[in-house]
Amino acid sequence: MPWRTCKPMDERLRFIARLLEGEKMAPLCREFGISRVTGYKIYERYKTCGLDGLNDRSRRPYRHANKLPYQVERTILGIKKEYSSWGAPKIRDKLIREFPMIKPPAVSTVHAVLDRNGLVKRRKRRRYKAKGTELTAAHAPNGLWCADFKGEFMLGNKQYCYPLTITDYRSRYLLTCEGLSSTRTDFAFSVFERAFKDLGLPGAIRTDNGTPFASGNALFGLSKLAVWWLRLGIQIQRIKPGCPQQNGRHERMHLTLKKEATKPASFNFLQQQERFDKFIEVYNHERPHQALGGAYPGDLYTPSVRAYAPPPEPEYPYHDKSVRVTHCGRICMGRRKINLSTVFAGQMVGLREVEDQIWLVSFLDFDLGFFDRDEGRVEPAPNPFLPGKVLTMSPV
Repeated sequence: MPWRTCKPMDERLRFIARLLEGEKMAPLCREFGISRVTGYKIYERYKTCGLDGLNDRSRRPYRHANKLPYQVERTILGIKKEYSSWGAPKIRDKLIREFPMIKPPAVSTVHAVLDRNGLVKRRKRRRYKAKGTELTAAHAPNGLWCADFKGEFMLGNKQYCYPLTITDYRSRYLLTCEGLSSTRTDFAFSVFERAFKDLGLPGAIRTDNGTPFASGNALFGLSKLAVWWLRLGIQIQRIKPGCPQQNGRHERMHLTLKKEATKPASFNFLQQQERFDKFIEVYNHERPHQALGGAYPGDLYTPSVRAYAPPPEPEYPYHDKSVRVTHCGRICMGRRKINLSTVFAGQMVGLREVEDQIWLVSFLDFDLGFFDRDEGRVEPAPNPFLPGKVLTMSPV
């Protein structure tokens, strides 16, 4: 595949591979259409972080579930047709008694067969509707960061670029502007982790309600990114849907970015990122800011005193037990599996029996919801992130 049609990760890999083969930096940078400063920057990231330093690493599933034999599936449907009121557990038990020679499928597999054939009555569940959270200003650098994806645009090689930007609310300092090939969560993780390592942790981060900052299918709209921020002691602030003016300082920076660094667009990701890096330097250290009385953002900004470190495992001394959420987003209690959400996959949550056979599920200082001995999922508690209810996890 020619490098001009590759995605950013492919371009960087090709660039690094040819460097490692012994090619000189200067002619290689000329061929890729970037400066030597950008070339050395990519090379240093590779030496420091390996492939992760090249940012856009794909993570595909390494295996697929085994498919249920056709004959077993037809038998399940036959039992359901004969006993229409039976659910998956009873049908599985019947299958084991009548056909002991076959490997019995899991109850969840039987349920999936019934669901696939329209034989499961779904209970309507109210979908989470984003409302925004309480918004508080910051009077010192790193009290609040603002983040967003500037609208995507097409590069000269027909690839779409999604710039992820982060600014400091108080100083207007542009912390990062990274051109990504999509808004995928793992790409955003990489950008935020690099910012945290270089500049420390903020007290809060303000975003909109879009991917990957929020999720419409999870409890309270939380996403994996938001859960990670909470683990790090960073407060979540979300603007009200349809009100971009609530993140007005950041949106105003986007207008300047669009005008000065994206029109016309560069040919490939490396060239476009070089323009973003130059824009960051000028915006922070050469461009007087009217709202700052003519000062540069770099005159006001200083890195955070809160150094980044992997967070410790949460502890729940006032709960009955602590359990780790499975990779598929479930809580296991003996042989029971209770659906929570995949955004909490791998996280430790606390369980406390608040009434007879009714358990409360908590994550950090937040009460997520309840389940009982009959329900197979967690029903949400009152939303702790609504205006007036946000728990501040760290000083601002």
